[in-house]
Amino acid sequence: MRRLRAVRQSRRANLILAVVAIGLAALVPFFFAPLSTFMNNAVLALAYVVMALGLNIVVGFAGLLDLGYVAFYAFGSYTVGWLASDFFAYINGGKGVHVIAPQLLSSPAGIHVNFLLIVVVAIVLCAVVGALIGLPTLRLRGDYIAIVTLAFGEIIRVFAFFGDDIRFGKHYLLTNGRQAISPVDQIELPLLHQFDSAFSLRPYYWFALAMVALVLFVNFRLRDSRLGRAWIAIREDEVAAASMGVPLVKTKLLAYATGGALGGMAGAFLGVYYNSVNANQFQFGFSIFILGMIILGGLGSIWGVVIGAVALSFINTYLIPSLNDIPEKFGLDFDFTTLSFGIFGFLIVLMMVLRPEGLLPERRRRLELTEGMGAGDEQLFEVRA
Repeated sequence: MRRLRAVRQSRRANLILAVVAIGLAALVPFFFAPLSTFMNNAVLALAYVVMALGLNIVVGFAGLLDLGYVAFYAFGSYTVGWLASDFFAYINGGKGVHVIAPQLLSSPAGIHVNFLLIVVVAIVLCAVVGALIGLPTLRLRGDYIAIVTLAFGEIIRVFAFFGDDIRFGKHYLLTNGRQAISPVDQIELPLLHQFDSAFSLRPYYWFALAMVALVLFVNFRLRDSRLGRAWIAIREDEVAAASMGVPLVKTKLLAYATGGALGGMAGAFLGVYYNSVNANQFQFGFSIFILGMIILGGLGSIWGVVIGAVALSFINTYLIPSLNDIPEKFGLDFDFTTLSFGIFGFLIVLMMVLRPEGLLPERRRRLELTEGMGAGDEQLFEVRA
């Protein structure tokens, strides 16, 4: 027991836990068929973990409510649509532009860039967009931040939806709207064959797991850094943080930029995995879906967010579809999955009532919501005595 406590209290505890968890997760595909439904749901769950960890930086670390996170999903996916397909078919006289492109292309026309380079572009683009979205919110607090970020998310969705009406030159559109940009080039890594979802989903799973490992490393390093402590200070008391010398503008913009960059990376991966980029994917409900993962796991808790993301993802893919028989028993004719976001909302309300700190809360937040109240009562009693 003493050794276990020593390991838990050491600075390497998170590293040990991450290595063990990722090592065990890497073995999961060997227990399921390469094209099984579970593998598909597991790949999506890992992508959602990356997005939830990105949003947790904004909401959990810095305390800035963001209801437009779907915008970064859109920008990341459209980066793939623009740079890994024949969307710009007339560029370079119809011969296309190829930058370390995959060997197997659906069409040589258009722009074809290696996926790793596309991820870098998506990260930079979404970081810039995140900073731009954060600018109007610098002097806002609470609900007003939520309203502004919600508006930006809806603006991006509308541009994606009606992007086929926005032209550049004679041939080029902003997006294909609801017609989608499809197909897109698949992932091809050095010394490995190109990924193909028609034969196996295992490579996508391992790639998504590698992204989770990278994002976990970034989250832990940022949380324990000077910048991470500045985010937490702003979350706890913005006025006190400013009086102690924390640069509010720079710190908030870095939170939005970092969260947006991670969301863009996951969006680029999902664009490739779905093999299409469709404006219908970027609905407001997706932002609530990711936010629900953070609330379920615990605001500011890195491991809690991972658990919340995996749990809510599998609730969405397994539990809710399994409830489709319930309406028929009561003589009702509707698809239970249409109520999915209502179910997510009910789960969030239930968590806020029964366990507001989340499934695996951050230590500081757990003290605030539980032990802090008891300590305050004891101090008050001593004073009165």
